[in-house]
Amino acid sequence: MTGATITDVVFFTQQQGVFEEWQTDAKKCIRGQPLQRSWHQFTSSDKKFFSGIWEAEPGCWNIAYTENEYCHILAGKSVLRDTAGNEHALNPGDQFTIPAGFAGQWEVLETTRKIYVIYQP
Repeated sequence: MTGATITDVVFFTQQQGVFEEWQTDAKKCIRGQPLQRSWHQFTSSDKKFFSGIWEAEPGCWNIAYTENEYCHILAGKSVLRDTAGNEHALNPGDQFTIPAGFAGQWEVLETTRKIYVIYQP
């Protein structure tokens, strides 16, 4: 890629992003049907790399990752659980990567907001 300038750099604090809001798919829900929101900030020209901010209200649903995702929890409390029942509490400041192939549950205990960076091979 050539010709990118400072105007092509995405500063999350300086732009709203493309807002989207949706109810979690009822077929995936274990408890509740949480409202989710995102403020999409960037998509690469090959449509394989994405970043933005995501937020979800309390509830629990099944997840199955085909993408690799880096997350930085900004607010709230959640629990990430694998299919064997192993879990990890997620709190503000936590930074982690979920690899493609991961399956389990995402449980939001308190409305959670995160920065996401996704690579979809």
